[in-house]
Amino acid sequence: MPDNRLTSSLTTYVHAGCCSCVSAFKPRWKRLVDNIFPDDPQDGLIKNNMEKLTFYALSSPEKLDRIGVYLAKKLSRDVSRHKHEYVFISMAALDQLLLACHAQSVNLFVESFLKMVQKLLESNEPELQVQGTQSFVKFANIEEDTASYHRRYDFFVSKFSSMCHNNNENDTWRVRLRLSGLRGLQGVVRKTVTDDLQVNIWEQQHMDKIVPSLLFNMHEGPSSSSSSQQDHQNLAKQPEEDGHPSSVAETCLRDLTCRAAFGNIKSVLKPVLSHLDLHDLWVPSTFAVRCFKIIMYSIQAQYSYVAVHMLLNHLDENTKNSPEIKQSIVEVLAECVAIAADGSIGPSVLEVFNTLLRHLRLSVDARLSQRRASKAPMKRASYLDEEQHTRFEDAIINTIGTFATILPDYQKIEIMMFIMGKIPLPTQYEHSDQDSYPIPSVNGEGDLLLQNMLLKSLLEVGTKYTTVSMATTFPISFLEPLLAISVVADAGVRLLVQYILHTLIDRHENVEKLKVITMPKDISQLDLRVEKSSRQDILFMKKNGGQLNWYLYENMRLSDNERDNFEALYCTLALLCIELGGEEVLVELVRLTLALQELARTDAKLSIPHQCAIHAVVATYLNLISQLTAIPSFCQHTQQIIEERRKHAPYLLPDVVFDEKTSTESYPSNLQVEDSLLFQQAVISEVLHSTGHDISRLNTPYVHRPSGIEYRQQTDIDAASANIEIESVSSSPSGTRKHAEEQITFESLKRALQSPTSEQDQQEIEREKRQEILEHFKSSTLDEIAAVSEQRTQKMQSRLNEILDKLSRPGSTTPPRSPPVLTPLSSPSQPVQSVPLYEMTFPELLVY
Repeated sequence: MPDNRLTSSLTTYVHAGCCSCVSAFKPRWKRLVDNIFPDDPQDGLIKNNMEKLTFYALSSPEKLDRIGVYLAKKLSRDVSRHKHEYVFISMAALDQLLLACHAQSVNLFVESFLKMVQKLLESNEPELQVQGTQSFVKFANIEEDTASYHRRYDFFVSKFSSMCHNNNENDTWRVRLRLSGLRGLQGVVRKTVTDDLQVNIWEQQHMDKIVPSLLFNMHEGPSSSSSSQQDHQNLAKQPEEDGHPSSVAETCLRDLTCRAAFGNIKSVLKPVLSHLDLHDLWVPSTFAVRCFKIIMYSIQAQYSYVAVHMLLNHLDENTKNSPEIKQSIVEVLAECVAIAADGSIGPSVLEVFNTLLRHLRLSVDARLSQRRASKAPMKRASYLDEEQHTRFEDAIINTIGTFATILPDYQKIEIMMFIMGKIPLPTQYEHSDQDSYPIPSVNGEGDLLLQNMLLKSLLEVGTKYTTVSMATTFPISFLEPLLAISVVADAGVRLLVQYILHTLIDRHENVEKLKVITMPKDISQLDLRVEKSSRQDILFMKKNGGQLNWYLYENMRLSDNERDNFEALYCTLALLCIELGGEEVLVELVRLTLALQELARTDAKLSIPHQCAIHAVVATYLNLISQLTAIPSFCQHTQQIIEERRKHAPYLLPDVVFDEKTSTESYPSNLQVEDSLLFQQAVISEVLHSTGHDISRLNTPYVHRPSGIEYRQQTDIDAASANIEIESVSSSPSGTRKHAEEQITFESLKRALQSPTSEQDQQEIEREKRQEILEHFKSSTLDEIAAVSEQRTQKMQSRLNEILDKLSRPGSTTPPRSPPVLTPLSSPSQPVQSVPLYEMTFPELLVY
């Protein structure tokens, strides 16, 4: 027994001595690494020894790679033996060495470091995965001095993405692992996006993993219905600095989008659209709108139009999808445009609007197809489909208005003209109950629906436009088709056209004050903003006023007008008076108003409520004009007629006609309007003449032709024929020639050729004439010069009267020419009796 004890103790002594001897022969860096590990892992990293190791690494950077390999070997052994405390100590040492050393040889150390992080992430222990992620995030925040050409991050992208979808049964660990995955992805992006020599993180294979992981966690946020109450309670226990996966994912998406250059934006947006499609997240649109708001607020402003165009292309790809999904895409599009900068549409503005209008038309066609397919009474499903299409169309219209908001005004005019070009125009005429007045119709229900939708789009763009000049706002290629649509058979379409006119004509925000027909004794109660019309606006009315008057007259007499139509027509008339009411324009508007009064009095085919409505509009409009002109006698006449109507015929005033409580019993069975209840043209003419207005046009009866298509053709023909007659009057037999007619023969031509006047002779003659005129003004008195000028003026005036008298004779084949703007539709078969304008005496200063 003593021998055995001695042998055992000797063996123990020899073994300890050998170990001590082996340790003594280890390299210094190994000894320093071994010394950082305590005997009891609960004590943690030995700080003093760690400082020695760090100092040694800084002093001998060539040893960093060996230190890293040795630490990696120890960590792998501890992981396999499940000694997690020693694993944490190794990772803490690696982190400190990585933060302290920035030498060129750090790349080799980084490779060992990443292998250790990978080893931890491959473990099934949640603690080790979280620890590995934290170490990687610290590494990602370090800016390296040298680039690495061979480093790959494919494993980390895949692993962190899978951690973002972790479904651990323990709610706390599930949240922690998802947070670690999100922060790991953020670290990968931060590490690779700033270095062109690193792996291209923007490749589609990487984005297809990163972006859906972010969106998954954003959708699984506290507001999501899929989150249980238990999850919320567990989240409340998390440290505040950890945050929630939803908020962290949102931050990561912002960071990712903010770092994307022009060529990489599509790589981010494609996975977003695919994720929303695959997981049916378009309906409702709340989450999709949230995602794209984050993207639009984070993306660089000059690249924001790429997102807009990708959404438009995605809308095209979903043409055959349900209206609800397309509606959500359009709503997201509207939100993106509202956030984007002025140039968000990009260079192809018309292409954007063309895409939206195309989808609007496809929706209208789909509605019609459903109606035709179900000839039987519509079922509940059909009504729901109809409602979905309607909401989709409304969303498109709102988006068009949102697009128009960010455009400059000159492009808004182009867009309005572009939309007008898409509207089906009347191609034929149908007859209402008044056979003498055909009204334009459209081809079928589809065109009517399309007209309605496109006019709403046009109105939406018009509300975003600021009118400065009427000539700029209403080019002839836009005004003519707009007015043509204003007299179609559908009252709703006509109402939309009037609303468009209100929006574009009104420049002082008076529409809201004129929408309802009221007749105040003092219009100052309406607080209207009135400014003097510019010369350009007056010229616009001279050119297009007759056309506007024709269509307003035609609108007023259409039999299916409702209360809204009459109120809209009155508002249009009032805005023309306020915005464009020059002296000549004012007279024309009064002339049109009296013509409407005559229409209501003489046209027996109009219903009695219709006649009363016209009388009410006329009374309200003349009351407005009289107070705007501030002519006392004019105001007195209108107030007198209004008071007479209040006493004897209240059904001719707007208070009764446009009251919702008014029934057909409120109107007489046979309407006979006495002269005492009518506004008198003679009185109004005398009043305007006394204030200096030219009333020659007011005394000319207004003749309304049935067809508005003949308007411009007839106007051009009348103008051309009048010009031809004036120019050829000297050759007519009834005119006096200035020179006696000479028969042109060979001898006369020969004499003309043989006696040419040389250029010097002509210059001499002109010099003598100038000298003669100069001597005349030098030697003559002022009275003598004035007498000669007056004589020439009288001679010129008498000559002009003689020519125009010959043109106006009853036997002449050409009727007297009148301004086409004022009487565009006067019939040739009915000669117009007017006071000739040529009786005016020209001022002396205009005649030489």
